[in-house]
Amino acid sequence: MMQATFSLDDSNITFLNNFRLYGFKDKSDLVRLSLEYIKKLFEYDELKNSAELYAEIYSEDEEIKELTEQAQFGWPE
Repeated sequence: MMQATFSLDDSNITFLNNFRLYGFKDKSDLVRLSLEYIKKLFEYDELKNSAELYAEIYSEDEEIKELTEQAQFGWPE
């Protein structure tokens, strides 16, 4: 596994040093999980923005609305 060097302020160091209180086996485990969590937040935010853009386009485009409504017919219920 690769290692990285970075700087933290005192409150981050205190939090990191309390890794056991949060159920982590070591500091690296806490950092890895934190980074994965942040990564998922960014991915969710991108997905949400994309959905909002599609919703905006859909609400403004009558042709797309008609195509969507036509596509609904014939689907099993």
